[in-house]
Amino acid sequence: MSESVGGATEMLDPARCVALLGSVGVGRVVFTNRAMPAVRPVRFVVRDDAVWFRMASGDMWFARALDTVVAFAVDDITTDLGGGWFVTVVGRACEIRDRSVIPELAVLLPADGNRVDDRYVRILVESVSGHRILPSAWRCVEGRS
Repeated sequence: MSESVGGATEMLDPARCVALLGSVGVGRVVFTNRAMPAVRPVRFVVRDDAVWFRMASGDMWFARALDTVVAFAVDDITTDLGGGWFVTVVGRACEIRDRSVIPELAVLLPADGNRVDDRYVRILVESVSGHRILPSAWRCVEGRS
């Protein structure tokens, strides 16, 4: 029986990580909910060294993530794990209430459905890391199950 063996990755520099971060439109916010890990997909934009996204006003899941340190992850990986990349940001999530920027955020982050009372969240990028999966590092080996 053959099986794929995890291969090597190449570390990406921060500038490349930020460029890749902005190249996709959906990412995952990783936070703690009642002392357990929680992950939530969101549409987002990258602007001013931050990740910005929109959430429903009554979403208590995200309310638990506000004013805490969270992770934000994006990737583009082939289904066979034979190539691609992944980027992770760590930073503090805070709600944006500045009425002077909300109209611009409403354009950058269109609402899902007819929601009009959404909240806007910013994750300041305090650290960013990423890796490219090296396709040549994936190989098949013989083994027993």
